Amino acid sequence: MTEVLTAAEMRGVEQRAIADGLATGLELMERAGRGVVTAIFSHWPMLAAQSGSAIILAGPGNNGGDGYVVARLLRDWGWSVHVLSFGDTARLPADAHLNWHRWTAMGRVDALEAADPDGLDVTFFKADLIVDALFGTGLSRGLSAFPALFQALLRVRRANGHAKVVAVDLPSGLCSDSGRVLVSGAGVKGQVAHADLTVTFHRWKLGHVLADGPEFCGEVALVDLGLRPDAKFSGATMAGVRLDRLGKRPSGHKFSHGAALIITGGAGKTGAARLAGRAALRVGAGVVSLGVPPGAEAEVANQITALMMTLVAGVDDLLALMDDPRLSALCMGPGLGLGTAQRDLVAAGLRGCASDNGPSLVLDADALTHLARDAALFSALPPGCVLTPHAGEFARLFPDLADKLLADALTGPAYSKVDATRQAAARCGAVVVFKGPDTVIATPDGRCWLAAAVYDAQAPWLATAGSGDVLAGLITGLLARGFSPQDSAQTAVMLQLASARRFGPGLIAEDLPEQIPAVLRDLLG
Repeated sequence: MTEVLTAAEMRGVEQRAIADGLATGLELMERAGRGVVTAIFSHWPMLAAQSGSAIILAGPGNNGGDGYVVARLLRDWGWSVHVLSFGDTARLPADAHLNWHRWTAMGRVDALEAADPDGLDVTFFKADLIVDALFGTGLSRGLSAFPALFQALLRVRRANGHAKVVAVDLPSGLCSDSGRVLVSGAGVKGQVAHADLTVTFHRWKLGHVLADGPEFCGEVALVDLGLRPDAKFSGATMAGVRLDRLGKRPSGHKFSHGAALIITGGAGKTGAARLAGRAALRVGAGVVSLGVPPGAEAEVANQITALMMTLVAGVDDLLALMDDPRLSALCMGPGLGLGTAQRDLVAAGLRGCASDNGPSLVLDADALTHLARDAALFSALPPGCVLTPHAGEFARLFPDLADKLLADALTGPAYSKVDATRQAAARCGAVVVFKGPDTVIATPDGRCWLAAAVYDAQAPWLATAGSGDVLAGLITGLLARGFSPQDSAQTAVMLQLASARRFGPGLIAEDLPEQIPAVLRDLLG
């Protein structure tokens, strides 16, 4: 399990370590500062080979204390270092104040808040390195609330176009719990200090992964402070793949690996369901059938081979298929349509999946729109089903939660995609897969996983029509095989991401299922 922490959770880990005698606060600050310097020189070896110049922007809390440690260590390395402090240094926390005192015995500190941004000596600021140790995870207001501070920071950056910018824990101006840019008032654009490298400690923070975080963090380096994992942790974790369940048993037959049914739309609208069906087969479901309405049989029959086809003329046909005890998963929504007949099919699917020994259920695309339009359908969601909304669908299903995400983030910790997904899952009693580059998966009991296509794992090629249909099919196939809803969701998202990265530029949705065999070989060895 790889935890992704909030600022409060990280403070708790540090406080418990101090209370248990594993380290003092001063020792942790020293480790953090040394970790920053090590990460800088590891990331840019050419900086370790020279005696450069650095500007340290030190804030009024413990993040600033880390900055004073960095300043001292760089000076010991032979660098020319200047520190600009923001806030009253006499009011620094005790450990940060001691490190300020250690630095002032070696070098000079200027008050950043008193600096005239336009009067700063440009030649003075020809530095190779700028370290943002202003606020980190401790910021509760946007940098636009500190105009002189941010203007000075911009002045330093403009004067140092070649300089590397390093953020300690998090770029200042970014909310550590949501990844959102904090602003000083409604309609006032927030400011963030862009970093080339962000150095964080013990565990990644939510703000590195969610929303705007990846845009401003540059690359992220993780420094081990020697802290213990939190045994009581119940927050968000990075999504993973259930490798122990992914391979197929050497014995058995097709139905022992699950049977899935995917309902298609009418003629000209069957492609999405066919994509989902192909993905369900590729991920290992033993039998995958497409439930096709009258008039679409020839279109589907001309496009499939391993997939099976069955006529679903209406509710009675669907319920008859769902009476088959071999059916283990149903997917509804991709290309389904928004008419009354399709609404009735969704209602029938909900009833059938809610019955004893009914199949597992995935609802995507048009099925989610039916839920959003009909409160009776929404309230009939069976336990254990999986909803896979993108941002627009999420807003239709949970408009109040979406509004909170879209509202200005005035203070930290700001409302996050993790908050929204957890609340949505609790409200509807389903596993919710809130899609996007920062996909969040949550269960009704509050468990949460992040499957983020960011940094080294980014896959912008997934922004193509049909990729969501493939994901719905992967989840359906894994459910058919007996994976739990949350394991199906996690594993499917990670397999799709790996498939997109394996194919690379030029990807279209049809390519994704065809990458699954190679991805499985890589994972299973």
